[in-house]
Amino acid sequence: MTVNQHTVTETEHKKRVDKILSDLLHEHSRSQIQSWIEEGNVKLNDEIVKANQKCQSGEMITWEIPETKPLVLEPENIPLDIVYEDEDLLVINKEKGMVVHPSAGHRTGTLVHALLYHCKDLSGINGVERPGIVHRIDMDTSGLLVVAKNDLAHQHLSKQLQDKQLKRIYEAIVHGEIGHETGLIDAPIGRDPKDRQKMGVVDNGKPAVTHFRVLERFPKYTYVECQLETGRTHQIRVHMQYIGFPLVGDPKYGQRKSLDVHGQALHAKQIAFIHPRTEEWMEFEAAPPAVFTETLDQIRKMY
Repeated sequence: MTVNQHTVTETEHKKRVDKILSDLLHEHSRSQIQSWIEEGNVKLNDEIVKANQKCQSGEMITWEIPETKPLVLEPENIPLDIVYEDEDLLVINKEKGMVVHPSAGHRTGTLVHALLYHCKDLSGINGVERPGIVHRIDMDTSGLLVVAKNDLAHQHLSKQLQDKQLKRIYEAIVHGEIGHETGLIDAPIGRDPKDRQKMGVVDNGKPAVTHFRVLERFPKYTYVECQLETGRTHQIRVHMQYIGFPLVGDPKYGQRKSLDVHGQALHAKQIAFIHPRTEEWMEFEAAPPAVFTETLDQIRKMY
């Protein structure tokens, strides 16, 4: 393991050691850093510290990042809603509540585990943990995503994603009545400096553009269609909250009191792209799940 060092600055004087490291290491969560501290991998002036220990300017923080243990994935016989499949790719209608790829809190039961059972081969470009995954959607977002079976398809689809050729359209239900018919949100997204578990509109974020149009409006809610021009983490959720219309049911960016839809009311309803081998333009559409349509009907009956 490589030893890293940082001298506490005057602006960091009396700040907690875990907060200082969290601000320095954007790619790691604060909880991950706290686990390093608990394991004795972080020291202050060569002494093991606690996460809440406050630092003095001029003191030296040293830390070692533990090596990640290789993840061995076992195929799991989990049913998949396959909208389309050929030798190069699959289009999946992911159910609400399914995680796309394994992470610290989700070691089993993911879309990747199901894909490994269904397919003999998947593209290895994104490594062992994300085989075939060209793009992802959040656990509680339902809908369409494309999966690559080989590296040629993966590279082609990733290039379309980068060049904004891969079309993705979502449906969402938001709090508040949007007065205008269409809109464009152009606001950079990055890690929220106040909460490392969240994303936010920040000055040093990556460019992010979302187009939206109103499908139906009510006194306290709006049913909208959103089209992604970029694909940042939590983009629609962050952008709609940023302009004052957070998604119904969103546990991270939404209102405390909301309709119960088991997570954000967001569905990836349409995906379109150029087939990597045939170069044919392909479009797919999937209806939202029952909990989405039932919530919409519930709102209609209110008014």
